[in-house]
Amino acid sequence: MRSVKSCYPETVAKSGLMVGLGESEEEVFEVLKDLREVGCEIVTIGQYLQPSKRHLPVKEYIHPDRFQDYKREALQMGFSYVASAPLVRSSFHAEDGFREAVQKTKKSPSSGGDYDVLPSL
Repeated sequence: MRSVKSCYPETVAKSGLMVGLGESEEEVFEVLKDLREVGCEIVTIGQYLQPSKRHLPVKEYIHPDRFQDYKREALQMGFSYVASAPLVRSSFHAEDGFREAVQKTKKSPSSGGDYDVLPSL
């Protein structure tokens, strides 16, 4: 993300986290801090749900209040848009989040009138 942001500073960067695999709150806050340091503006945080018996089991179902704590902390860190709740997924209200981040950071459209969107690396 740091490399992309250095080459394309006007690009709105987004990332997502799944929680409930045994991570501590401190680890989540550290990841959020790291994301902000490399220029991430949008973050989603959702509950990991085991898709099949072949996948890792859920270690903990996170209480909805903790998702609100994550959101509050992420906004204080300077994220432009945060979606944080048990059923949030990376595409959760993606267009709304993108538009809100663009407005808050006053990013301008690219020369063609469309926003630059780069694939995740």
